[in-house]
Amino acid sequence: MASSNAHHSTGVAAGLIAAVLIYQAGASGSHYVWSILAVFAGTAGGTAPDWLEVAWWSRKRKLWITHRTWTHWGVAWCALLVYSYRSLNEAAWAPIAFGFAAGGIMHLLADWPNPLGVPWILGRHSLKLWKSGRCDIVVVAAAWLAALVIADRVCFHNVHTYRFIALVRHTCRALM
Repeated sequence: MASSNAHHSTGVAAGLIAAVLIYQAGASGSHYVWSILAVFAGTAGGTAPDWLEVAWWSRKRKLWITHRTWTHWGVAWCALLVYSYRSLNEAAWAPIAFGFAAGGIMHLLADWPNPLGVPWILGRHSLKLWKSGRCDIVVVAAAWLAALVIADRVCFHNVHTYRFIALVRHTCRALM
């Protein structure tokens, strides 16, 4: 499991991805309200698989669902993502649900590299790359890189990505 700060940060990145895709679909609303709300929903969704397990109605706040079972099930999060995306221009709740689902999927992607893994379809699967809480910077950097590349693609037609690649090529040639 990535740390709570890593899940929060990757949730914001997922919210940004959702906001840009909502904008691209023409469902961002006046003054981009739905896109802005999707960022907040993505932030909440980035931590949701963990806080949905907690029995908020009891004083002890124990888990009422075993950790990394139903709330970490990839099929449910992907179904919510697809259904809400298809409903973007038809239902007012869809942009918020889309942002929330994007954050939830980002949470699963952040948990996937550790040995405990996540239940994607039927069984639990792990990439077995590192133990929980380690390499959070890699997960956060990958999430934000994806968010920036997708935002550049949708809003600026890859102008900044191409310029960055050209800069890296130029720098590599200069060093050799």
